[in-house]
Amino acid sequence: MKIGIIGAENSHTAKIAQTINVDKKFKGFTVDYVWGETDEFAKVAAKAGKIPNIVKNQKDMLGKIDALVVAHRHGKYHLKAALPFVKQGIPTFIDKPFCYRSAEGKEFIKIAKKHKTPITSFGIVPHQNTFRRFVKDMAEKGDNLAGVTYGPSDLKSPWGGVFFYGIHQVEMALLAFGYNVSSVLLTKNRNGSTGQLLYSDGRIVTMNLIKEGCPGFAISAVGNKGTLHKAIAFDKNAFLNGITMFTKMFKTGEEPFKYGDILKSVLVLEALEKSVKSGKIEKVGK
Repeated sequence: MKIGIIGAENSHTAKIAQTINVDKKFKGFTVDYVWGETDEFAKVAAKAGKIPNIVKNQKDMLGKIDALVVAHRHGKYHLKAALPFVKQGIPTFIDKPFCYRSAEGKEFIKIAKKHKTPITSFGIVPHQNTFRRFVKDMAEKGDNLAGVTYGPSDLKSPWGGVFFYGIHQVEMALLAFGYNVSSVLLTKNRNGSTGQLLYSDGRIVTMNLIKEGCPGFAISAVGNKGTLHKAIAFDKNAFLNGITMFTKMFKTGEEPFKYGDILKSVLVLEALEKSVKSGKIEKVGK
């Protein structure tokens, strides 16, 4: 299958292409086309990942690829870029975050369903092997009562504020502790902020969004039989598990996540964004 990638500003495009084209980890797949936000971004990614074709216009890939990856740094560009391909039935992976506004995401999903196009979206942090082991080990600690996540984030990021790196901790929380977050509260201090995810069953998960000095991601859980803490070490190839997931979808058409679960992370981030401005508890949208 020939894959095209839209977006080359971040390192993800080069890493995905290197894994597929250079390391040849995925038999039957090649990254053949790339579009970059600038010519230089595209050239750097193409050289690193041995991508043979650079296009000036995203739509120039239509009719030439079998699957699409969208990997802008800012989520507000994702769905507009993917839409022409989804309408053509091209299976599509959208890097985190899925989108910047949930209303747009809901309409996009309707179109994907109409055209029977497989789509998915996720970030790589909660798909590292250390995180997966943490979730398995949580079962030994009994009924979960509360959780904590840690990681870098900047509420003033030019790539979407809390959306840019906050997505990683939101996804960690949802995958580890469940999707039934009903409301949130975000409070700021001098070096970041604290986000509380309030669950409909009474649990509280606290996200530590650290602006400076944080060396990586970590997660803790408290159960009625004990506690658990894990620093999320990245795999030797941090993108391998993620690429495995979306290439399987490209080949089989089986989506790894429910649409509601993909949207939930965006809804939580929107509520956190509202709480930044209001200083109050904000409900998570449906």
